[in-house]
Amino acid sequence: MSTEAASRPTALTPVHERLGASFTDFGGWWMPLRYGSDMAEHRAVREAAGQFDLSHMGELLIEGPDAAAFLDYALVGRLSAIEIGKAKYSLLCNEAGGVIDDLIIYRLGETTFLVVPNASNTPAALAAFQERTTAADGTVFDVTITDRTEATALIAVQGPASEAVLLEAVEAQSAQAVKDVKYYAITDVVFTTPEGPLPVQLARTGYTGEDGFEIYIDIESDPTAAERLWSVFEKAGEPHGLVPCGLAARDSLRLEAGMPLHGHELSEDINPYQANLPIVALKTKDSFVGREALAKIKEEGPSSKLVGLVNDGKRAARPGYAVLKDGEKVGEISSGAPSPTLGHAIALAFVSPELTEPGTELDVDLRGKPTPFRVVKLPFYKRES
Repeated sequence: MSTEAASRPTALTPVHERLGASFTDFGGWWMPLRYGSDMAEHRAVREAAGQFDLSHMGELLIEGPDAAAFLDYALVGRLSAIEIGKAKYSLLCNEAGGVIDDLIIYRLGETTFLVVPNASNTPAALAAFQERTTAADGTVFDVTITDRTEATALIAVQGPASEAVLLEAVEAQSAQAVKDVKYYAITDVVFTTPEGPLPVQLARTGYTGEDGFEIYIDIESDPTAAERLWSVFEKAGEPHGLVPCGLAARDSLRLEAGMPLHGHELSEDINPYQANLPIVALKTKDSFVGREALAKIKEEGPSSKLVGLVNDGKRAARPGYAVLKDGEKVGEISSGAPSPTLGHAIALAFVSPELTEPGTELDVDLRGKPTPFRVVKLPFYKRES
């Protein structure tokens, strides 16, 4: 069986084929890697706008009288504190404190939440949530968990011109909602398509370090809705420099923004304190999965910590490369690439905790040649507000 045959297409695969995308398997999905130049797609998002297919992401609807309490138990954060229409980033950890997945949780109503896991992690996240409907002390949460992944397409429009692109395409009565929706919030809007009005859920979230939006589209009741909306954004974005963007640009953008990628900066063998994500509600929650282990890790300190590394040249440190101090291995690269925006090599690495101070000089073993890098404060790139 070929990779393509073994991978799942998204609702937008015909669009990517029309645009001449190069494809790759990602988390079991057949996804566009690039449409032309990685650099051009990356720069479009930094300078104008880019359009991404994120339909490989999972969507789990969690609803019921105990939904808020259930999420407080299942995740490390205090999700019951989210206001309706707002979102929160949190972690799904195992009993040892390792990260099964990092997710965004939207509160759609008093007892309704939308949880968005990462592509290939959706089955593991779903299984963990289902298992946790009964707590360790025997408490049974009154919740229903529905996997809406197959019924949902997800388009992202990211970049400084993203709001202008959406305003070109939205129905007049929804224009103010597009302008008013805040970062890490979600609202209902209606876009104009040649076939008529198209209602969607619009979130101001993203994975690029730029302002931008993620649009959740119901394709169960309207199978062609995602294709139609993609085309609408294509046309609306032409005067604003919008281009289609693939996974390669998404990865270089998130790396510049210092955002973790599961399987690199997060895994079931990496805990939140190692990953510099101390978003663990030890003070405000008495009971959640992994609490005991995470409290101990916080007290004793993690065995390694994530840092940003830079080099004045463009030769990249790749995942798995050793980080050295005085010739001795003190860590390992988790992600690395030349930065299209900054013009030099950047990397994320786990190193010994005593070597995390910005300005610390380290070496990276670039295929047998120790090459100087230095620790810097994250993110590497931050947009002007």
